[in-house]
Amino acid sequence: MCDFSRYGGPSDEWLAIEATLPPTSNDPALLGSPELRKKLNAGREAISATAFKDLRPKLHVKDYSIPTRDGESIEARTYQTLEPADSNADLPAVYIHFHGGGYHLGTLSSEDAICGRIALGANVIVLNVNYRHTPEYKYPVPWNDAEDAFEWAHAHIRDIGGNPLKVVVGGISAGAHFTASLTLQKHLGKVATSCPPIAGQVLMIPCLVAMDCYGPQLAKMADPSVSSMVENANAPILPVDRCRWFSNMLEVKDPEGEGVRLSPGNASPEQVKGLPPTVFGITGLDPLRDEGLLYAKILTEAGVPTDIHLFKGVPHGFRRFGQLSEAARWDRVLVDGIKWALSNPAASYEFTVKTE
Repeated sequence: MCDFSRYGGPSDEWLAIEATLPPTSNDPALLGSPELRKKLNAGREAISATAFKDLRPKLHVKDYSIPTRDGESIEARTYQTLEPADSNADLPAVYIHFHGGGYHLGTLSSEDAICGRIALGANVIVLNVNYRHTPEYKYPVPWNDAEDAFEWAHAHIRDIGGNPLKVVVGGISAGAHFTASLTLQKHLGKVATSCPPIAGQVLMIPCLVAMDCYGPQLAKMADPSVSSMVENANAPILPVDRCRWFSNMLEVKDPEGEGVRLSPGNASPEQVKGLPPTVFGITGLDPLRDEGLLYAKILTEAGVPTDIHLFKGVPHGFRRFGQLSEAARWDRVLVDGIKWALSNPAASYEFTVKTE
C-alpha cells in the first residue's frame, strides 16, 4: 500500500509567490466564459512570445495542417535547429508535443518557447500539435486528434526530415493524458498499427485517470485520506473542483466503459509490460500527484525503463513562474528526459523518485 504524502506541502519559495497572486474563482460561469479563455490564451501566448524572441533566430519553423478522421483539420508546427547537421549522422529524432490546459486552453503559438527550447536542447525536431478543445469538441475528439497527428507524422516523416524509428511523444497535463493513452493504445495494438513502435514517452504533470474511475487508484493507497486528491484538494492553480470542471467539459458518456484509453493510469502490469522508456515530471502540491507516481511505480515494476522526477513544494503548472528555482529543473528534466528515452536505457525495476 502506498503513501506519497511525504512529497506534499508548499515550499517557502512558492508561498512567497502565492502571496502576490490575485484571488481566483472556481465559479463555472466565469471559468467557462469565452472572454476568460481568450484572455488566458492571450496571456500564455505573450509569455511564450517573450521567451521565444531569442530562440527564433536559431530555428527553422514550419507550419502544417493535419487532416482529421472527421473531415476537419488541426494546426501543427515544427521546430528544428538551424545548425548544420553532421552529414554522417542519422536523421534526427522527432518529439511530438501535446500542450496542457485542461483540454480547454492552449494555442499553437502558446507553445513556441517550450518547443523551441526542446528543439535546441535535445537536438530533435519538435512537432507541436494544436488538438481541438472543449467546449466545442468533446471526448473523444482530442484523443482522436492525438492519434491522427501521430499517424500523420509517420506518413509525412520524410517531409518533416525525421527518423521514423526515433519518434518520442510527450505532453503536459492534459497533453500528457493524450500521450499516455496514445502510447498504451499503440502498444496494445489498437491504434497506428502500421507505424513503428514509439521510442519513448514524456509525461509532465500528467492526468492519467478519469475522476469517475478513481476507485482502483484509492485501493492502492494506505488510506484514502493520504491520497493527493484529498491532501491537495484545495491546492493552488489546480484544486480538485477545477479538475472536475475541466473533466466535466469533456462530457464522457461512459467513463468506465472507455477503459484504459481514457484512464491509462488504471492499466494492469500485463498491459504496461513492454511500454517504451517513460519520463515522469510530477509536482508535490498537486491533486494529480499520486496517479503519476502510481503509474510510474507499476511501469517500473513491470520492467519498463523509467526516469521519475518530483518537484517538491510547487503546484501543478508552476513552470509559468520562471523565478522559481524548480523552473530551470523542469526544463532540464524535459530535455534530458528526451535524450535519455532515446538512449535505449535498461529497466531498473527499482521505483526511484528523484527530488533534485
